[in-house]
Amino acid sequence: MIVRIMGEGQLDVAEEYLAVLNRYDDELQVAIESGDDAAFRAALTALLAKVREVGTDVPAEEIVSSDLMLPATDAHVDEVRKMLRADGLIPG
Repeated sequence: MIVRIMGEGQLDVAEEYLAVLNRYDDELQVAIESGDDAAFRAALTALLAKVREVGTDVPAEEIVSSDLMLPATDAHVDEVRKMLRADGLIPG
C-alpha cells in the first residue's frame, strides 16, 4: 500500500502492518474525540513514526498514486478530524 504523509512524500507499507497501524490509528481517534491536545499530538506523532519505520521510501521521481493520505506531523486537530472516516484514517 502506498501511503503519502502530507508534506513529506510517499512510503510503501506492506499489508502485514495494517493491524499494527490500525492500533495507532485507534489511539489517535480516541485522542481526537477526548479533546486532549497533548494526547492528540502524541498519537499523531506515534502513528507517523510507525509508518516511517515500517514503510520504505518511494523515490520522488517515481509517479505512483497513493492508496492512503495521512496528515503532516504539525497538522491541527481540526484538519485531522476532517480527514477521519468511520474507521479512522487507516481503513480496517
